[in-house]
Amino acid sequence: MMNSLRPLRALRPVRVLSASLPVSARIPVGRTRSILLSNRRQYSTEDQKTTNGEQASAKQGEQPAQEEQAPEVDTAAVLAEKDKQIAALQDMYRRALADAENVRQRARKEVAETKEFAINKFAKELLSTADVLEMALKAVPETEHGENGNNQHLKDLYTGVAMTRSNLMATFKRFGIEPFEPLGETFDPNLHEALFQAPIPGKEPGTVFDVAKTGYKLGSRILRPAQVGVVQDSS
Repeated sequence: MMNSLRPLRALRPVRVLSASLPVSARIPVGRTRSILLSNRRQYSTEDQKTTNGEQASAKQGEQPAQEEQAPEVDTAAVLAEKDKQIAALQDMYRRALADAENVRQRARKEVAETKEFAINKFAKELLSTADVLEMALKAVPETEHGENGNNQHLKDLYTGVAMTRSNLMATFKRFGIEPFEPLGETFDPNLHEALFQAPIPGKEPGTVFDVAKTGYKLGSRILRPAQVGVVQDSS
């Protein structure tokens, strides 16, 4: 069986014959490609022109319709509305300024009240010292501390006490503490404290005829009312 097999012959290459065209009718491959590209560009340009022409025609057809549909604007109404908006904004601005000014005033008032409260207790403690100095000065008769006085030591002591009280009053004034003596004024329960009453001939009833202790104010606040004697109605 092995002997019956014949060796295969080598296959011959098959030649592909070109079309039987004359040499002059054959077109090179490169030129064929350029012709195809040129035709494609031409078709694309024509399509683009057609599309642009259709869009332009559509726009020209829509423009009159849009012009016909545009509503007329009432200029007077628009200006009136703008004026209302401007007036409202101006009113809001004025209100904001007023609120800011009120806040500043309240802040200043609170600062002033805080300062007064801070020295209120300390000032009350010093009032007793001022009272003692005042009573010491009143206890010395004028004939003793005046030019006709014979006791030089007493005169020097009186001068020292008077200077101390004057210095204390200057310190009070620097911090807003002011004394007041309502002698001869009408009695006011908001400013005065009545210690006693007595009928005084020639004096109008209800007036202050004696001041036992001087009153003091801290700003607009009464630090201590004046302790006074009031004329009594004898009728």
